[in-house]
Amino acid sequence: MLDEDTRTLQERAREFVKTAVDPEYLRRMDRDEIHYPRELYQAYARNALLGLRFPRAYGGGGLDWVSECAVMEEIGCLGIAAGCSYAMPSIVGEALNKFGSERQKQEYLKPMLEGRLVAAEALTEPRGGSDFFGASSRAEDKGDYFVVRGMKRFIVGAEGADFFLAYVRTNPDPEAPAYQRISAMIIDRSPGVEVKYLYGLMGARGGGTGRVVFRDVEVPKENLIGPLHGGALVFNTMMIPERLCSAAPCTGMMRACLEVAMNYADRRKAFGRPIRKFQAVSSMVSEAQTLTDACRAMIYQAARAADGQAPEVRRIVSETKKFVTESAWDAANLAMQITGGIGYTDVYPIERAVRDTRLAQIWTGTNEIMSLMIQHDLFEEFRAANGRYRDYEADAMHADDSEKVFDDDDMWRSYEANL
Repeated sequence: MLDEDTRTLQERAREFVKTAVDPEYLRRMDRDEIHYPRELYQAYARNALLGLRFPRAYGGGGLDWVSECAVMEEIGCLGIAAGCSYAMPSIVGEALNKFGSERQKQEYLKPMLEGRLVAAEALTEPRGGSDFFGASSRAEDKGDYFVVRGMKRFIVGAEGADFFLAYVRTNPDPEAPAYQRISAMIIDRSPGVEVKYLYGLMGARGGGTGRVVFRDVEVPKENLIGPLHGGALVFNTMMIPERLCSAAPCTGMMRACLEVAMNYADRRKAFGRPIRKFQAVSSMVSEAQTLTDACRAMIYQAARAADGQAPEVRRIVSETKKFVTESAWDAANLAMQITGGIGYTDVYPIERAVRDTRLAQIWTGTNEIMSLMIQHDLFEEFRAANGRYRDYEADAMHADDSEKVFDDDDMWRSYEANL
């Protein structure tokens, strides 16, 4: 599924992960001794791995989504927090690259991809997570600048962030349509921005997740990203990197868990033979590998859809995020089942993977929200198709409409036709 250049890039990322990341550093992250992995983030930049799909003029690699997903797979085995620190420049960078001014690209995008600035996306609020349009953080128009007040929480990377891509309400009209209420803007870390690293997370530790409070922060209007009240347009575009960046690293974690479990199953003996010889264990190995391969295929399908700007891309990335994150959870649990009681301890990293993969099903839109979006987009595509495919319904033995009853009018028409 990858061409030669992309395979070479992936091998370079694999070598980086294999040799340049100290296991003790990851352990310190999981113990919450490191609140944000800035050293790891800067190492990504030094090795020219950040922002691979953005223009070279801004410090990117000038490549595509397929290339970036291939690297994210390798990064994924470092854990979800390390993977998120890698992916955040891709997520925030999407808004800056597509909607940002030249000044914003020079002052924020370029230094971010060079590892000199850290960004975080400030979206979730205490009152609502999936309710994007219900944001209560507000920006009051003061002429040349806004005064922003509000609170965001569960902000990944908040502890290390030098600036935030924040969504706040700029249209005070209570009758304004939902998609005309919110604006996206850059908010620099300043004395008016309070960041507190306070969550006792089950997994994804060391990624800087925290609460952000904006206390009458003055934000110049030139920091708007996209049009005024156009935050919905920006966010709709951001769904693609958010969901692809949630899915792609999972395959690396799935592979890593399976390798640990296979090594254990090949060496651990019970009843006089390696446990891999038992049908139940071999079936779990097969299931985990099948899920991993299926996830890879979906990720690269989604990456190509994003590269080609396919009209179905939002549905495809939503499907990918849902399927891959649920499969990663299943694969991590299969690995734990293979390793048995010892897999439930911190002697092996599988327990960390179980804790990490659970979060992947929640963030960047819960998988229940993914299901709603998938069916919504699918019905839109279905209506637009309008005769594009064979009328399979007409192949039924009794394909006439006499027994097709959908409402009361149909019922009476059917009754009268059969009189």
